[in-house]
Amino acid sequence: MTESTVSRRRAIALAGAGVAGIAGAAAVGGAVVRTAEQSHPAQAGAAAADAIAFTGAHQAGIVTPAQDRLHFVAFDVVTKDRARLVRMLKDWTAAAARLTAGRDAGEIGAVGGILEAPPDDTGEAIGLPASGLTLTVGFGPTLFRDAAGKDRFGIAAQRPAALVDLPHFPGDLIEAPISGGDICVQACANDPQVAVHAIRNLARIGMGVVTVRWSQLGFGRTSSTTRDQATPRNMFGFKDGTANLKAEETDLLRDHLWVQPGDGPAWMTGGAYVVTRKVRMLIETWDRTSLGEQEDIIGRTKGSGAPLGRADEFDEPDLEAKRPDGEPVIAIDSHVRLAHPTQNSNARMLRRGYNFVDGSDGLGRLNAGLFFIGYQRDPRTAFVPVQLNLARHDAMNEYVRHVSSGIFACPPGVTGASDYWGSTLFA
Repeated sequence: MTESTVSRRRAIALAGAGVAGIAGAAAVGGAVVRTAEQSHPAQAGAAAADAIAFTGAHQAGIVTPAQDRLHFVAFDVVTKDRARLVRMLKDWTAAAARLTAGRDAGEIGAVGGILEAPPDDTGEAIGLPASGLTLTVGFGPTLFRDAAGKDRFGIAAQRPAALVDLPHFPGDLIEAPISGGDICVQACANDPQVAVHAIRNLARIGMGVVTVRWSQLGFGRTSSTTRDQATPRNMFGFKDGTANLKAEETDLLRDHLWVQPGDGPAWMTGGAYVVTRKVRMLIETWDRTSLGEQEDIIGRTKGSGAPLGRADEFDEPDLEAKRPDGEPVIAIDSHVRLAHPTQNSNARMLRRGYNFVDGSDGLGRLNAGLFFIGYQRDPRTAFVPVQLNLARHDAMNEYVRHVSSGIFACPPGVTGASDYWGSTLFA
């Protein structure tokens, strides 16, 4: 038996064992199995110039300058085996580190392996740069206990009190098949194919451990997460997220975004909670509304984005100003007033939502809107009271429908090559 024959059989056997085995196959494959570096020298070695660091105190993809594209996915965990779940999280982490560096998901790559085994990368991102890809993971309430209250993986006692079951808000039309989930992964990139490629490969690696519950594609970020980014516009044509928390506001991030020591279980220190909401916008109805009424509903001018009665987008709204007829310049039921921190016990969040268009519905109307993503230190004092205020009073409710909802605990960042997503939870 020759060395190359042994390597070939060994490689096939390891390929059948999963991605970790495939990675091992690269090491023993010798003359048969080419490494990704040999087949794709442009993707080998150091990370691409537009790559965003994967490791750090906090997960990338939260305060990272918002990329233009999104692929968000929620998984259900289908295994009952804690060890398999942890193994998958380790495999995911290794793959995520490679993907965010602009490399293939596996050590062998899309075309570097043997012909008899599936590649450990799906290949549609060959030749594409890292594109600022970030991958951010979170754990949902149902990962800790199932619907019957059973402690699924011995972590029920570690569920943070802040990881609440979101209440039913007035007007909610939440669809269960596109809500919730045990684990979420948010992929953001400046190239939609890079984001889709990342999620596709994580789903492939997780086969047998997780299944996709729902996913959402997004485009055209609807918030700026740094002062260097211009404020984008939502599907109603208005600037969105002007008052969003910014990456440079470190004191505000400490107070409103990052989980601090003593906030709850230690495994979440340095993490953040994310709430997602798919908000369908009734585009055709909005488009028949006068400009003046649109601006009154929002509380800002459509052109500059300035609060009504002010000149500049970033001017502080004057909620006390009155018109000559005695009515408030910024209406009592306007979105800007109701969402303002002064109306919600100083609640603040970091938003990085995206526009979406999922084709048309059966009546020929655009199935479009906003996929809201809000990160925060504690949803009980941030998202929940703000959304309750909006759901009860916002004039915009006539033009929007909330159809999907999710909440996840996003642990702190991965510290290095030996660390993995969820290590603080499953330690």
